[in-house]
Amino acid sequence: MQKAYKLHGVNRHYDWGGFDFIPTLMNIENTAKIPFAEYWMGAHASAPAMIDTNKGQQQLDVLIQSNLNTFLGTTIANNFGALPYLFKILDVAKMLSIQVHPSKENAIIGYELEEKAGISIDANNRNYKDKNHKPEVMVALSDFWLLHGFLAPELLEARLNEFNYFYPLIEQFNGSDYKRLYSYFMHLSKDNADAILKPLLTDAVESVKLGKVDKSHPHWWANKYYNGVVPNENIDKGIFSIYILNIVKVKTYQGVFQGAGLLHAYLEGQNIELMANSDNVLRGGLTPKHIDIDELIKHVQFVPTYPNVLNGEVLNSNETIYPCPVADFGLSKIGLNGGDRYTINTHSLVMLLVMEGEVFIDGNIYKAGEVAMVGALEQIVIEAHSNSILFKSFVP
Repeated sequence: MQKAYKLHGVNRHYDWGGFDFIPTLMNIENTAKIPFAEYWMGAHASAPAMIDTNKGQQQLDVLIQSNLNTFLGTTIANNFGALPYLFKILDVAKMLSIQVHPSKENAIIGYELEEKAGISIDANNRNYKDKNHKPEVMVALSDFWLLHGFLAPELLEARLNEFNYFYPLIEQFNGSDYKRLYSYFMHLSKDNADAILKPLLTDAVESVKLGKVDKSHPHWWANKYYNGVVPNENIDKGIFSIYILNIVKVKTYQGVFQGAGLLHAYLEGQNIELMANSDNVLRGGLTPKHIDIDELIKHVQFVPTYPNVLNGEVLNSNETIYPCPVADFGLSKIGLNGGDRYTINTHSLVMLLVMEGEVFIDGNIYKAGEVAMVGALEQIVIEAHSNSILFKSFVP
């Protein structure tokens, strides 16, 4: 009886994506130079993966619903009724939007309000695509840079004092009032915001040009967003967030967890991302997509964040887990030497993403970029044909 199924994910071609990383991993030619931003491995209705079965290819969401208990396990099927996570690979070439994700309770409220208002699920001004929360964990596949929560109060106050164009904002912050500061700035008129941001960007462009700053400084990213050119007007207010949020560098195979209410943005690099099965994003700038400042402010946690970079907890000589304080998903990394055999006993639906090397699972060879899906309560042996690295997604 078949235990492991080959999974074919869905490429998402957002304009912030890179041109080479995902195509190279998937052995795809990209002669048209289309941006490959994300590779989705999941059962979300907007982009379900396809599964090779003995009866031909089937959509993952349909396959799971055909036998929930077999694929998810009885407890998980009863608790969630569907696959509770969405697994992704990202290649961030251009900065993503400043964003926050709602809690599950608030997602339900927001979704139902937009449904009652008659806003189409595909409308550009739709905030809530589903009724789920979207906590997420990422593990870097390269040096990865992100914005991650508000600076500590003493650091933010020092930042506001660092540039004279921020001086009018010091009174708003008053040492610790994150909400007042952020709300005040984001509701400024375009002219008043430009009066702050234009000299800021001028300084940023000059600092980068003269080699005075590196990627640890917000000037670097403000300059990158506008490609070294200072707009005359209508400067994106999201630039301000670069200066008041933590800039975090995550090294290869380190991780970061981000929960509801945490203001953040990905800046550059490649990563693995695992999240609750949701596409709810509230945006606050640095994007051509829909921005709803008032809705975003309702959900932001206006408190300082002290970044916790995850090195992972060693389970055994082959497997390292990245702790996630949610019931929806778990993530681990498996490292094998050529000739190793490693046994997995599944509690839930598991995905095994091969990032490096070549392995043999349940009668099939899986190369880098390929994914094996395994249902609940199965025992699977991974045989490594070469030194290999896999990422395992599961439900705790």
